[in-house]
Amino acid sequence: MTVTAAGGSAAPPTAAPTGRLELILAPRGERTVAVHQFHTGALRVLRPHHLDGSGQPCFVVVNPGGGYLGGDHYELDVAVEAAGTALVTTQSATKVYRTPVAPARQDVRFTLGPDAVLEYLPDQLIAYANADYVQHTMVKMDPTACFMAGEVVTPGWAPDGTSFRYRSVVLRTEVVMGGHTVVLDNLRLRPGEDAVAELGFLEGHSHLGSLLVVDPRADRGLIERVHTRLTTAESRMPGLRCGVSPLPVPGLIVRALGPGSDELTELLHDISALLRSEWTGQPRVDLRKY
Repeated sequence: MTVTAAGGSAAPPTAAPTGRLELILAPRGERTVAVHQFHTGALRVLRPHHLDGSGQPCFVVVNPGGGYLGGDHYELDVAVEAAGTALVTTQSATKVYRTPVAPARQDVRFTLGPDAVLEYLPDQLIAYANADYVQHTMVKMDPTACFMAGEVVTPGWAPDGTSFRYRSVVLRTEVVMGGHTVVLDNLRLRPGEDAVAELGFLEGHSHLGSLLVVDPRADRGLIERVHTRLTTAESRMPGLRCGVSPLPVPGLIVRALGPGSDELTELLHDISALLRSEWTGQPRVDLRKY
């Protein structure tokens, strides 16, 4: 499989998206609440709940349709106003089925005001046989805000235990501060381009995990502590390869290759828990949904 910088191509979005969800969140007293909420089509959001005593709400995005099909177009807009805080996740994995005509597409837009905090930790993205998926994430944030986003990509599995070969997964994330692009992360995964038999992509691994963190408190010392945590994880988990890199602005990105989505999800949540503990003193949150 190749992992390259790429813009990706997709059919132009239709006027009426398959599903759209809008949230505007703002602090009210000691808690952050939704001051605007709108949904249409095949996207919903559950009533927020609180996972700890910090006042941070957790919003769970739901797709009642059960999966993404060719030509589907989803839009997710979340804005966190000044000093607000929120965690957004999904009810279950995002499943992308075969897309014979056009890719499935999702456009995600996040806006963070001064001192706002947004953690976006969805369940894994599962791409099935002959699936094409394009996701563009745009983050517009104040330099004092904190943004954290995780992603785990996994192939679907056939009933006989063999893995499906999806055609393409494109994940493009752009972070903008003060009208200028400060981070541009662009991945294209194409297992069909690898000449190695079976699932010989991503250096012999089948799953990819990423964690992007942009925060003014992310100094060199923090990156070193994350590196130590990743090194420990590699020693304990056979088949795991991972690393961390600084960003052009205060922040970091973690990449991990592994044998399964559970292992990578646990790793990304472990790193996010480390940051949460250092920055807020809050314990690790439990995102278990069943």
